[in-house]
Amino acid sequence: MSVDFGDARTGIAVCGKSELIASPVTVISERDFDKCAEKTAALAKEQRAERIVVGYPKNMNGTVGERAEKCSLFADKLNELTGIPVVLWDERNTTVSAHNALNVTNTRGKKRKAVVDAVAATIILESYLEYRRNSRESAT
Repeated sequence: MSVDFGDARTGIAVCGKSELIASPVTVISERDFDKCAEKTAALAKEQRAERIVVGYPKNMNGTVGERAEKCSLFADKLNELTGIPVVLWDERNTTVSAHNALNVTNTRGKKRKAVVDAVAATIILESYLEYRRNSRESAT
């Protein structure tokens, strides 16, 4: 399961055991940090997640800013609530990529706002899965 954590909306995506296809699940609309973590943890359990990948928005120069630090705290909270391993994954440009994907499908207005974070979570998960596939291939 992957998480695109945001101050107002948090996107969630999942994949199956085969790790081939990542799919958007939902967007959690919650401004309270702890409540958002609890809702995300409940979803992780409901989806039977074996690993949670949290987007880690480093600055373009690779440094860690305030937003990345908040995502790291969120990842720690998820691990505490679920006991599921949590991985931070560099998510630079995923929201831009999500907006570009929605441009292609001509998704606009309120509908776009409702799904962009779940699409970003899907892109984060796809990137992480691609890394895992490449790592396995290079190990053999």
